[in-house]
Parts: sequence; structure tokens; C-alpha cells
Amino acid sequence: MFHIANPEYLFALAVIPVLILMFVFTQRKKRKSLDSFGDNHVIINLMPLVSKRRPVIKFSIVIAALALVIFAIARPQFGAKLREVKTEGVEIMIALDVSNSMLAEDMKPNRLDAAKRSIGKMLDNLKNDKIGLIVFAGEAFVQVPITTDYTSTKMFLESLNTNMVQQQGTAIGEAIRLSMKSFSPDNEKKKVLIIITDGENHEDNPLDAVAEAKEKGILVYTIGLGDVKGTPIPIEGSSDFRKDNAGNVIMTSLDENMLIQIADAGGGKYIRASNSKFGLSTLYDEIEKLDKTELESRIYSEYEDVFQYVIFLALVLLLLDFLVLNRKNKQLEKVKIFNLRS
Repeated sequence: MFHIANPEYLFALAVIPVLILMFVFTQRKKRKSLDSFGDNHVIINLMPLVSKRRPVIKFSIVIAALALVIFAIARPQFGAKLREVKTEGVEIMIALDVSNSMLAEDMKPNRLDAAKRSIGKMLDNLKNDKIGLIVFAGEAFVQVPITTDYTSTKMFLESLNTNMVQQQGTAIGEAIRLSMKSFSPDNEKKKVLIIITDGENHEDNPLDAVAEAKEKGILVYTIGLGDVKGTPIPIEGSSDFRKDNAGNVIMTSLDENMLIQIADAGGGKYIRASNSKFGLSTLYDEIEKLDKTELESRIYSEYEDVFQYVIFLALVLLLLDFLVLNRKNKQLEKVKIFNLRS
């Protein structure tokens, strides 16, 4: 099976008709200039070594070589065989808390940036698994639909901040329900939800949502961030901290009990994150041991490049152009190479 890997380069062949027209125009102009000097037969006798055919042949050789070089750049290939590739993996949805409490600096540089950094490292280790990203505060949104495009996921991950969800709070239950709708509907194998938060749930009862998720075969893991004793929330761009209506500094603390209950109810596991070990890589190692489903089947064509042979032929033509002189050669006049005596 013949195939062109980069067909867009073939548009460069359009330059060849332009070069041919320029050559024809130049030859006609040269002929008219000679005719202006006198009788054509007399001029030919005065220039016995001048050949009319050789410049045309040399130009044709160069044009053919140029066409071959352009064709080679387009990478002609011949197909060897077709093979079907099946990929197996797990669908992983990450629900990341982006509420203001995630700006607390009991993790370095803060809770949110520590989480983003750990998720980025996880993305670097993914192979065939699908990944999705949900952000939540007082409400939840799908930031990245379930995908195998890890590069785009990292780009969206880097742009996450606490200003992207206007309604403040920590609606863990809504994030769980949204994740249930975001997995592939045709996937009957294991689906995993990882909730990364400080666990201060202010909006709903997440345990009801976890029960629904478990019924649908979704394993729910939780990662807790922060200090259980509490820490103030800094105001971005200021050395001050957030305060309530009474002027008291707001303290945000990790609610481990809630996150442990969510993980237990969801058939997963709770991990307490720290500056030295976030815990996401540990969870991924466990996820890798789960039953995997066939995510995609692709048919690949294996092609073999043949551009090197085309380049070789182009070089042969250029060598031939070098050997063919513009003028007649008296020593080779009797040897009828290419029949170029005229």
C-alpha cells in the first residue's frame, strides 16, 4: 500500500510550471537577441560548439531532480501490514477542591499548588488510562472531560485557581454526583474517583452521593490536605489573612473524619497528604492493580519509508546534469552518448 506521510509538501511542485515558463521565456529572448545580429545560418557556423538541445536537456534533468527532492520531502512510504492494537486501562476522575481554604499555607507553597504539582506528576506516569478533572467549591464544574490527552489536561491543570468558581464553599457531594455523569457510559469495569480536598464540607451530605457512586461501580478515594489544628487563609497579594464579619481571622482545618467516612463508604481508601509525600502516587499504584477495561481498539498501518531511494535518484540526475555540458565536446563528438551531437 502506497502512502504519502506529509502530502502538504507536494504543493511545492507548483513551482515547477513557473520555472518551465521562465526557461521558455529566457530561451525565446535569447533566440531573438541572436536573430538581431544577422542571418541565423551564418551565426550557427560562427558558433559550431553551441548546442540548442543541451540546455533544454540539462534544464529538464534539473527540473526532474527538483521534483524528486520535493517528492522525497513528502516522505513516500509503502505499507507493510495492518495490525490492531487494543489498549486497556482505568478511568480516573479527579475532583479538586478550589475553594479559598485551599490557599492555606500549611502545605508548601499552599494546598492548591501542592495538589496541582502532584496531579501533574501523576499525569506524567499515565499510559493507557483515561483521566478527567472536576473542580469544585460551592458548586462543581467539569474542567477536563474524560480523555487520554494528558498534555491538554496538564495545560488546564496549570490554569486552575480559586477564582474560577464564584460560589464559595465545599460541595463534595455535588462533585461526586457530577463525576458519576462524567465517566464513559459504556465502561462496565472499574471507575475511580479521587477527591482532593481539606474536607471542610459546607454545602451537602456527601455520604448519600458516595452510596450512589458505589452502586454504579465507582471506587471513591480521598486525599486530605492541611492541618487538623487549623491554619489561617492568606489574602492573595497581601500579608493579611481572611477574616469573618466579626473581624476574627478565619481558621481552616482538615476534616479527616469526613474524608475517612467518604472513602470507607466508597470502597476506596483515605490518605493524609504531607509536604514530603502527597499520596497520589500511592493511590495510583493501587489503581493499577484494579481490573482494567478495553478502552480503545486501533488499527495501525506500519509503513516503511522509501524517500532515501528517491533522493538517490535525484542525486544521480544532478550528477548527470554535471556531466552534460552546455556546449558540444569535440573529443566526445564521435561517441553518441544520449545522441547529443547537435
